[in-house]
Amino acid sequence: MSKVAHSQNSGAILLKAEKVKKSFFKGKKEIQVVRGVDMEIHPGELVAITGASGVGKSTLLHILGTLEPPSSGKVFFGPQQEDVFRYSEKALSIFRNKMLGFVFQFHYLLPEFSALENVMMPAMIAGYTRQASAQQAKDLLDFVGLKHRLEHRPSELSGGEQQRVAIARAVILRPKLLLADELTGNLDSANCSMVMDLLMRLNQATGISVLLVTHDQEVAKKMHRILKMRDGVFVNES
Repeated sequence: MSKVAHSQNSGAILLKAEKVKKSFFKGKKEIQVVRGVDMEIHPGELVAITGASGVGKSTLLHILGTLEPPSSGKVFFGPQQEDVFRYSEKALSIFRNKMLGFVFQFHYLLPEFSALENVMMPAMIAGYTRQASAQQAKDLLDFVGLKHRLEHRPSELSGGEQQRVAIARAVILRPKLLLADELTGNLDSANCSMVMDLLMRLNQATGISVLLVTHDQEVAKKMHRILKMRDGVFVNES
């Protein structure tokens, strides 16, 4: 992997949200979760969203990752800044698979498959040959320090190892943006540091942008920029 410099000051915009809102209804009562968010992420940038439980962090992440639509507002992506929610369902699915990677607090690895097979899966689904998928997966597992665990199933791996496999799986198709929701929430301090160091190395090696939701201020401080959320909006930026 060749090193790519961080380019947040280049003026280019990878993702832009404009006046994004999200409401849910409980009976006839409207519950506003995201209340009009504006934000930008630049190529190669590492951004953390922090805040208390229930302020809308994960909901916003799901919207920015196109896993659910906003009630109103727009999300633009890429050099042409296309409004992704104007895509057809099929086009949106293709966009999501090619451009975005996801890692969650729970790794969601398939228990019946090995670490290698779990990492290969997205590439196989995307139409790559088994040989090409396996080679890329092996390279990534080597990169994340799990070359010796290729044939181990998730139940045979530690929590930190499982999360590193999940990260490798998330980036095998070389997405532009990795979205992570409390990915260190179930890890002890040593594994937390290892996973965060891995994200830094991935960023430096590939230029991937990372948007991370976390409660952990020490994790947030490792990112280039921190956005603090309260009551569905950002209250400051650093």
